[in-house]
Parts: sequence; C-alpha cells; structure tokens
Amino acid sequence: MISLQTHSYFTLLSGTLSIEKIVSIAVARGDKSAILTDKNGMYGLVKFFQECKNAKLKPILGALIDDPKIKDEEAIFIAKNNEGYSQLCKIITARKLQKDFSLEKILKNELENLFVLTSSIELLKNIPNTKNLFAQLIGTKNSKNKTREIYNFARENNIKMVPGHPIYFEKKEDLLLHKTLRAIALRKNIHQLDERDIVDEEYYSISNNEFTKKWKGLPEAVANIDFIESECNVDLRLGQLKFPFFKNTQGTDNYSLLWKISFEGLNLRYKNPTKQAITRLQYEIDVIDELNFTDYFLTVWDLLQEMKKRGMYHIGRGSAANSLVSYCLGVTEIDPIESNLYFERFLNRSRSSPPDIDLDFSWKERDEVIKYIFDKYGYEKVAMISTYVTFRARSAFREVAKVFGMSNNDISKISKFIPWTSAENLTNLSQIFPEAKKLKFDDEPLKTINSIAVKLARFPRHISIHPSGIVIAPDNITNYTALEFANNKGLGLIITQPDMYSIEELGLVKIDILSQRSLGVVRDTISMISKNQE
Repeated sequence: MISLQTHSYFTLLSGTLSIEKIVSIAVARGDKSAILTDKNGMYGLVKFFQECKNAKLKPILGALIDDPKIKDEEAIFIAKNNEGYSQLCKIITARKLQKDFSLEKILKNELENLFVLTSSIELLKNIPNTKNLFAQLIGTKNSKNKTREIYNFARENNIKMVPGHPIYFEKKEDLLLHKTLRAIALRKNIHQLDERDIVDEEYYSISNNEFTKKWKGLPEAVANIDFIESECNVDLRLGQLKFPFFKNTQGTDNYSLLWKISFEGLNLRYKNPTKQAITRLQYEIDVIDELNFTDYFLTVWDLLQEMKKRGMYHIGRGSAANSLVSYCLGVTEIDPIESNLYFERFLNRSRSSPPDIDLDFSWKERDEVIKYIFDKYGYEKVAMISTYVTFRARSAFREVAKVFGMSNNDISKISKFIPWTSAENLTNLSQIFPEAKKLKFDDEPLKTINSIAVKLARFPRHISIHPSGIVIAPDNITNYTALEFANNKGLGLIITQPDMYSIEELGLVKIDILSQRSLGVVRDTISMISKNQE
C-alpha cells in the first residue's frame, strides 16, 4: 500500500527525507511501489527512478503543483506513462516560467496520461470529471472537517475518491527538523512559526496496517490506490543517448560531412599524413558514428566555425584532446599522435556515460557564445544545467543557530572555528579538526543546534546554475525535463531542474562552455600590438 503523496528534501526547505530513505521505507513496509511528489519540481525524480529500480520497486513519478495566486489550490499529478511524464515536465515548467500560470486552466486541458488528485473543492467544482480525476481525502485530526466536506462533495458529484497521507518526514520527532527548515526558508525564529508555516504534525510515515485501519470504512477509495499503482508504467530509458540533430546544408549525409571536414583538417594539420594518422582518423570517425556521436561533433564544429568568424579564440580541453578528430576539427590544439594519447580514454564502445567536450572562451565573450547556441537551436531545445547548493558544516550551523535566536555576533564567533567540511562531521568536529577544539557542543544551546545542523548534511539549500554546462535536446527539451529560471525573480537564464548527473542519466548530452580570462588577455594583447604596428 503506497502513500500517494511523498516529499523528499527536494521539496526545498520543507521535506526532510532523502531519496534513499523514501525507498528504504517502502522496502521495509513491503510495498511493491514507491511514489515521489515533490512540490513544483522534479529535481529528484531521476535519482528516485534509479533507486527504485535498484530496490526492485516500481517507481511512480509525480509532483504536487500549486497555484501561485490562489492559496490552498493545489493538485497532485501522477504520470501514467512516458507521455504523462513529458506532460508533467511541461506543467512544472509552465508553473515555474509563466507569470500568468493558472492551475485551473491546466486542469481543463486533456490530461489523459496523468492522474490528478486534489483536495481543493474549488478545483473539483471547475474541472471536468474524468476517469483520471480523484478527490483526495486527508485523514489527519486537523483535516477532519475538510475531509468530510470533500467526501460529501465527491459523493454528490460522482467523483472517485482516494485516501491520502502526505509524508514529509519519517518519524514524529522529525517535525522539529521540518520546522527548522521552514524557519530557514521564511527567515523566521523557529518560535515565531504558526500553523500556516508548517505542515501537519501527522505527516510522518505510517505502516500499511495503520493506513488500512484509518480508512477501513472506505474500501473502494483504498482500492483506487491499487488501481493507480497498476496503471502507472513510466520508463525513463536511462542511459539512452538523445543527441541534438545537426542540420546539414551541404547536400550530403552527416557521416560524409564529418568524414570530409575531418580529412580536410588532417591535411591541414599534417602536410603529409602518415598511414598511421589516416588509419586512426578513419577508426575514430567509425567509432563516433557507431556510437551516434556524429551530430554532436558536427554541432561543436559548427559552433567553433561561427565563433572563429567572429574573431573569438578558444581552447578545447579535457579528454577530448585524446581524439584525432577533435584535433583535425580544430576543437583541440594538442597532437594526440605525437603526444601518444589514447582515443579510448575519450570515447570507446564500452563506455556507459557520454563524454563531453569542454570549450574555453574569453570571459568577455562567453555570454555571446551561449546566446548563439540558444538562437541557433531554439530556446525550446536549449537550457543551461542546474546545480544544487547543499548545506555544509558552517552554513548548516549558521542557519540553524540563526532560527534558534542566536545573535549574529555569537554565530560569527563560533562559526569561524568550524572548518569547510561536510555537515556530517559536526558530530565529532573537535576530534577531527584541531582548530575546532575550542567548540563546546556538549553545552546548550549549542548541543541542540548542532544535533539539528548535522541532519542537514547533503540537504539542498537552493538550486543554482552550473558554471559551464549547456544541453541541446533533439526536440523540445521539456519532453525530457522540467525547466525554471536560474533565480527566483524570473530573470536571467533558463536551467534544467535536474542537475548534471541526472541530465546525463536521461541521455541528454552537454557541452561545457567555460570562461577563461587569459584568452581575453591574449586577444586584447594581440589587438593592441596590431594597432601599434599600423
């Protein structure tokens, strides 16, 4: 018996459960499936999918979406299949990017590949009653009146019902950790929180027996959980590469084009190419094409051709320097034959993860390069990649101490002795680091503060932008992932919700566009020399 509303710590500064913990709870309860429905996000869905598969559980993928303009209007969307997963990505993206987002309008669309669960009477009144719509009943003490109202409305309007028990933390005592996270998010003292700031104290994991006993009077509603579970079959096809399509305007196929420009480059790099160089180049081209990397190499080559026209300098680095094709295309400047570099370190038939090419441009020109990629391939196909900023020892201590009322002056006096290390080390900091021997974490209030701060280890603090990663999808990128703005004000670049590792698991191949200050210095120097010689 699965809970139809489970939140991980990717429900930022609210949920307290790691992905691994959610899966382990499902295994311990004997469930056949597990579900994740983080709020307005799919940050953890790829990792969740992997962990479920490893534990031989069926992963059920969803999200809780709220209406930013109407309080308490929210609905859970659960993907029935891959089409439903893509729809879910698009709905989350709309919630994050559109200023006029309306949950009610979304729910009036055709959503045959998604289950929709809601406890909002207003939404139930105004959206079509379909086979995929369920009125969700929440059985906590504080929600009795609302649950009765929803139950009566659903009965009168012939809407199917499903019992729910939202899970934000594992045990009752974890409520304090949830309160701490909410206080951090709201910038409040923990004692200033009211009931509107936190979730219900009963939102912890309960056993299947407890759940069944609670809803024994509604066997049909309980049976609907099993129905939803059986109907959900999403396969993210992790590891299957999804390359951008290169539009070839030279009247030939892309393999022939890569072959042509590679051998042209070979003749430029080597005045008299040896048999070894010719044989190796042909071998690399064949491997690249066999592994479907032809379009990827042409995409990088096309980008560099345009940047050269604009007078930009670049440096290709990383394992791409092991490739003779990279050298012949002008991506890298190191001769892999002369330097005895092995192509297989960059790309080989046994490699499971896709390689990427790292390109350095001048720090003054990097934004222009990124804009060109967006303009060339379309804003619907391109996004920067996100990264998750997590709590470390010092930040965890500072944030927890702040919400427990410690003054900034006292926090600074203590935190300067906390080294830059994992928050997990807060339990025995003075034993590991000599500089922390003065800290007295056995005395209150430091004892309580420290005991909570250590639990924030690896918790996401906020989402940020990866310093260099950019991904180009073969079609609409929201078929694969949800997007959001790189900051909360709706300004700046659009980024993927999953981070680099999850993006690679989804099979989307990234290019790293890095900023190199020295290239700007070189260009400025050459420019000044040229002017002075005129």
